[in-house]
Amino acid sequence: MNRQEKEQFVADLHGQLEKARGTFLVSYKGLNVEAVSRLRRELKKVECEFHVVKNRLLKLASEETETGLIRDHMKGPSAITVTYEDVVGPAKVLVDFAKSSEQLIIRIGQISGKVVDTDGIKRLAELPAKDVLLAQVLAAMEAVPASFLRVMNGLIVKLLNVLKAIEQKSEE
Repeated sequence: MNRQEKEQFVADLHGQLEKARGTFLVSYKGLNVEAVSRLRRELKKVECEFHVVKNRLLKLASEETETGLIRDHMKGPSAITVTYEDVVGPAKVLVDFAKSSEQLIIRIGQISGKVVDTDGIKRLAELPAKDVLLAQVLAAMEAVPASFLRVMNGLIVKLLNVLKAIEQKSEE
């Protein structure tokens, strides 16, 4: 790339990093093109991007963004995963891929301006998907009013039973 193309690339990447909710820095040394393509496809399924970038350009692009927090780890062959919404999905894909391929090493990440180490990313990958978490929250929120209605219904049924018993007793 010539200088103008590099400047445009850095500007585009900077824009992506500004919008990003989370980024994960990985080392891909030893991965062949087929494996990198497979990883890109898996990450695309969870709506995130995977960029193999020279560290110098990545450092320039990450200036004044939350990704700048992990600049010190941008050494050696680096690639960055950028996610705009769900951070659990990319973490799961990266951890699963790292288990099957020893060449992919998860170095560090940042989520909403907080640095997350490799162990944190692995714990994040153990969480259920966003849809599952939302369903669990909804179920918990629905349980309280449903229980309240069951209790109120039970009280009404008991009251009706008492009134019926009083009616029967007065008829006798």
